[in-house]
Amino acid sequence: MSSTMSSPASALQRAARIDGWQLAALLIALLVLLPLLALAWTAAQGSDAWQHVLANVLPQAARNTLWLLLGVGALTVAIGTGSAWLVTAYDFPGRGTVAWALLLPLAVPTYIVAYAYLDLLHPLGPVQSLIRALLGYDSPRDFRLPDIRGLAGCIVLLGLVLYPYVYITTRAMFMTQAASLLEAARTLGAGRAAAFRRVALPLARPAIAVGAALALLETLNDIGASEFLGVQTLTVAVYTTWITRSDLPGAAQIALAMLLVVVAVIALERYGRRRQGYANTLRPRPMQPQRLRGVAGWAALALALLPVLLGFVAPAAYLVAETWQRFAEGAGVSATLWRSLWNTLRVATLATLVTVAAGLVLAWALRLAQARRQTRVASAALRVGSLGYAVPGTVLAIGLLAPLAWFDDGANALLQAFGATPRMLLMGSVSALVLAYVLRFLIIGAGGIESGFARIPPSLDQAARALGTPPAAVLRRVHLPLLRPAMAAAALLVFVDTMKELPATLLLRPLNFETLATWLYADAARGAYEDGAVAALLIVLAGLLPVIVLARTGLKYGQEVSSS
Repeated sequence: MSSTMSSPASALQRAARIDGWQLAALLIALLVLLPLLALAWTAAQGSDAWQHVLANVLPQAARNTLWLLLGVGALTVAIGTGSAWLVTAYDFPGRGTVAWALLLPLAVPTYIVAYAYLDLLHPLGPVQSLIRALLGYDSPRDFRLPDIRGLAGCIVLLGLVLYPYVYITTRAMFMTQAASLLEAARTLGAGRAAAFRRVALPLARPAIAVGAALALLETLNDIGASEFLGVQTLTVAVYTTWITRSDLPGAAQIALAMLLVVVAVIALERYGRRRQGYANTLRPRPMQPQRLRGVAGWAALALALLPVLLGFVAPAAYLVAETWQRFAEGAGVSATLWRSLWNTLRVATLATLVTVAAGLVLAWALRLAQARRQTRVASAALRVGSLGYAVPGTVLAIGLLAPLAWFDDGANALLQAFGATPRMLLMGSVSALVLAYVLRFLIIGAGGIESGFARIPPSLDQAARALGTPPAAVLRRVHLPLLRPAMAAAALLVFVDTMKELPATLLLRPLNFETLATWLYADAARGAYEDGAVAALLIVLAGLLPVIVLARTGLKYGQEVSSS
């Protein structure tokens, strides 16, 4: 009898241990789950055009998406892993500069690379015109390169932009691998190539899996590059089904199919690093790079620079040239572009503030739970909060449409009860856009702040609690001053990612509301590449900021490893 009575009592005690911070973290996690649940509800409503979509749209879109993921995955793994091994295992002229320059393509969104190369490789563009001039041809009818539009061109361009995800994780693994393992393989008669293939590469598999999964999730999120290049992917199908056909249930059903792909990508990543701890040592001695001299050294430099030239230098140089020509001709910057810049900065600032604040709540709730050794609720809230980044922006936006409509309907019922005029409060407003950004990039803020908390010794918390200081005061007076670098880095990443986000912005922006990303998208859709160059250049310049921070952090980390 006592055991049966103790069960409800213990449940109440466990519930009472959930403080206000954990409750706030749970509410944030539920807010992340709401669009996914609403997506399933919307899809269950049924679509009149679903038979048409199932027969004519979904098979082609699914096939293109599958081939795109396979191609981009293979290309990013090949370029990222190869370049990481090259700058880690070999010493050649310019190696230090190339090591951070290989990160530069991260500053260029996929849709901007497609935008730039469509004009660069146009039959009347500068590249083909120069080739015809060198070969003595006068007309594109006499000589022209294959059209970049198509699945193959999309795979190459996305691979050139997304390989740094694999490069940065794999290089960190190569830098921390014990040199004794490779030396043992060499002692047993394995050549340098065999040691790489049979020792270094299997040990780096977890890092490769993480980087490849991030690249594939970005590929799924892409809409601009795929549409510019004429590739009908699931993301493009979701957008066109909702915008062109005004079929929200049909778009939701395609979005659910995309979620299955996301789950498959995450499962593949988990499988790739299922034994990630088997190569760990306490203080590994990093490998000493082999010096390459003469032709071999310059060939290694050229090989390492090739993805940088194609993935960053060429599109960035094109944007600079087009912007310079525009100003030289006296065209200047239109008032609409200035408004788009202001809209971008305003929405990105609001989203960054809310995202960092929500991430602080999640990370602080976990910190308090760790002190009590009751981390189940706070850890679950943080894991659920990370789902938004894995969900493509188009899917997240479709999932948000129904909750936004529900909120507006309920609010308007209250307004009418008090005699006020009903209106759209969230749907089609800046608030809806900010909410989508917060849900999508929440894990960037929470993860960055959580890593900052990990550097603060628990003894500070224990001392504050011994003095009777409440948790909120400890956070304000002790942790926030120490968290400023981590919070600033997280805010920078969220701000730049918000500026670059295109899919969610296209679906949720208010009427006549343009950001730099949507301005560029509209210009590219019209074929007015010169008008969009300024907007694209501004986005790339903003994207350089976190890349520079990341490069400096990575170089500093590499120096610490080398000196340890």
